[in-house]
Amino acid sequence: MTIKVLVADDQELVRRGIETILEGQEDLTIVGGAADGDEAVEMVRTCAPDVVLMDVRMPRTDGLEATRRIMAGPPPHPRVVVLTTFDADDYVLAALQAGASGFLLKDVSKRVLAEAVRQVHEGATLLAPGITLRLVERHLQRSGDPALAAVLDRLSEREREVLVEICSGASNAEIGARLHLSESTVKTYVGQLLAKTGCRDRVHLVILGFRAGVVTP
Repeated sequence: MTIKVLVADDQELVRRGIETILEGQEDLTIVGGAADGDEAVEMVRTCAPDVVLMDVRMPRTDGLEATRRIMAGPPPHPRVVVLTTFDADDYVLAALQAGASGFLLKDVSKRVLAEAVRQVHEGATLLAPGITLRLVERHLQRSGDPALAAVLDRLSEREREVLVEICSGASNAEIGARLHLSESTVKTYVGQLLAKTGCRDRVHLVILGFRAGVVTP
């Protein structure tokens, strides 16, 4: 299966560079390049990409607003990864709230970028190293939620084990290897965790795990 990718960045050299990197991967294909948020929203409609790599600061409409508009549009929605040079928590939170599935810095390696596209296409949520812990620490500073205990009581022992591994940053394949489960079984457990806890994605599962004391920083 070929993953269709749209790259949105107002700097043509950067955009072309990202496209060149990804075009060298057999399972990835570039379906378009947008120079601003308005073009990105329109090209999502016409090109139907599976994954959008979205810059934050662009003219006319920025990447965060473009992401909101894409997610508010008719399904199916592509997975959006915000790719930027700005390592700021406010950008991260805004991107996730807009519906992005990942937040990476432009200094990532070619291998990491290509693998990020594959992982978000499979349903993962990705954050640049160090960002997850900062977000967790921010949430830990808030008052405790008494409802957390009731949520955790609904989890089976195996679901708790999977939650601990998710909080460690392990991928589905790594969780399967550690717990001696198939990757499809791990995906089933992740889905059960999301349903039982009401979390939107893996990032919120990590926050839940830390706030509930299942794991500690």
